[in-house]
Amino acid sequence: MTVLPHEKPIVEMQQTLQKLIDQNKDNPLWSSQELARLEKKLAVMKKTVYSQLKAWDRVAICRHPQRPHAIDYIQNICEEFVEIFGDRTFQDDRAVICGMGKIDGQKFLVIGQEKGKDTESRISRNFGMMHPEGYRKAMRCMRLAAKFQIPVVTLIDTPGAYPGLTAEERGQGWAIAQNLWEMARLPTPVIVVVIGEGCSGGALGIGVGDSVGMMEHAYYSVISPEGCSSILWKDAKKNAVAAEALKMQVEDLLDLGIVDKMIPEPLGGAHFDPKAACLSVKTFIKDQWELLKSVPVDLLLENRYQKFRKMGKFETIQNDGNLSQ
Repeated sequence: MTVLPHEKPIVEMQQTLQKLIDQNKDNPLWSSQELARLEKKLAVMKKTVYSQLKAWDRVAICRHPQRPHAIDYIQNICEEFVEIFGDRTFQDDRAVICGMGKIDGQKFLVIGQEKGKDTESRISRNFGMMHPEGYRKAMRCMRLAAKFQIPVVTLIDTPGAYPGLTAEERGQGWAIAQNLWEMARLPTPVIVVVIGEGCSGGALGIGVGDSVGMMEHAYYSVISPEGCSSILWKDAKKNAVAAEALKMQVEDLLDLGIVDKMIPEPLGGAHFDPKAACLSVKTFIKDQWELLKSVPVDLLLENRYQKFRKMGKFETIQNDGNLSQ
């Protein structure tokens, strides 16, 4: 497993402890009480390290190669899943997975951005960066869900929409804008879960919903830390400073009203126990569905509109020249 910088002292102590335990089997030099004290010391070290994580450390956790992706969540929380392909305009975009699934017997339309796990799959999935046809495919499926009154679940995990020339030629900006417009008035419950990276319009293109949950070590931001530092300071090495300044962790976004709930991860991150992370997401989805399923459609849409309308702070100038918020 890939070891992150903040995990090195923990891993070193784990290896030392395991070595002592193995040696003790044949030649018992350490008492069970002494080993127990070392295990307790390791547990204290874990809690200390993981309680003092900086924003950039959490970005590293969010990007860990073994972190579960959309396909892992779909496989672990859906007892049935039938994938839907293509946008019926150009082609199928493999950066996004769409399909009908069942979670504990309840039907959902599930949409997940998928990065891939090895070189071949990452290239095939375009590292989770959707093309216009990906957003059109997602919207085609959402319209289908609305037609049959099936709730929608979206799993966000992308470094951004694909910024290439071919995507722009096929209407990338228009496709994202169309999704924002239609999701705002989609007449069925929409549950959004940020499972990893949530960057810019690439995330927002499937991110307008009635309830937005965010994994503990995910991030949700207008731009990546690297992109921010390159623009503001002309220095990509200041990514750690940018990560702090962007206020993109779940605690900050809860205070700002951008997300509604933090979804807990196993100690150290979802990559340590993917099944536990999947269970947390499943619990969130089921809880939110219980809250939303009995809300009348007209009230559902009004609440969704007001939810996004209230985000952010701004000033307006009145006719008398005074400022008001």
